[in-house]
Amino acid sequence: MQKRSILFVGLVAFAVAASTGCVTKKVFRAQVAETDTKIQGVQTGVETNEKRIGDLAKETDDKITAVRGTAEKAVEIGSTALGKAEEAQKMARGKLLWQTTLSDDSVKFSFDQNELPTAATDLLDDLAGKVKGLDKTVYLEIEGHTDNIGSEQYNESLGEKRADAVRAYLAEKAGIPLHAMNVISYGESKPVADNTTPDGRAKNRRVVIRVLE
Repeated sequence: MQKRSILFVGLVAFAVAASTGCVTKKVFRAQVAETDTKIQGVQTGVETNEKRIGDLAKETDDKITAVRGTAEKAVEIGSTALGKAEEAQKMARGKLLWQTTLSDDSVKFSFDQNELPTAATDLLDDLAGKVKGLDKTVYLEIEGHTDNIGSEQYNESLGEKRADAVRAYLAEKAGIPLHAMNVISYGESKPVADNTTPDGRAKNRRVVIRVLE
């Protein structure tokens, strides 16, 4: 009887151990499967991020290429425009027939003034008469110059205003077509006399009219 009890207990213990081992394996396998699923999810997420990063890098490269192309095109257009402007300037600067200078010596361009002095009208009328008397088309280049009192920017503006006053008179009073005249201001950049003396500054306040073929 005692032996049978021992044997029974042993069988029960073996069954419990076997059952426990089976449960442990199932749990382990479930955990492994769950871990594999998580790893696959992580791998998929990494791959997705890598693809996004790759797409973003490509998009950025495409934008940089587009911007670079636009910039290069702008430079090309600018260079072409500059070339045409220089060519037009060369064409405009034909053979010099003569030039007339309106300065303080003759017409009294007062300091800081851009109004056309009355004494200048006689010289401009004479110039217009000569131009109209020519049997060919000519071009007038009107240059404004100043002394060096004031800023460069201000003097460039003042020189242009003085040259504009001359062009306006030649167009409105003397009948010279506007398209046959061009105005340019050199401001204080091209003095013909010493700016340290009143007499020198008076000579530098001038408008030069060049008559070109």
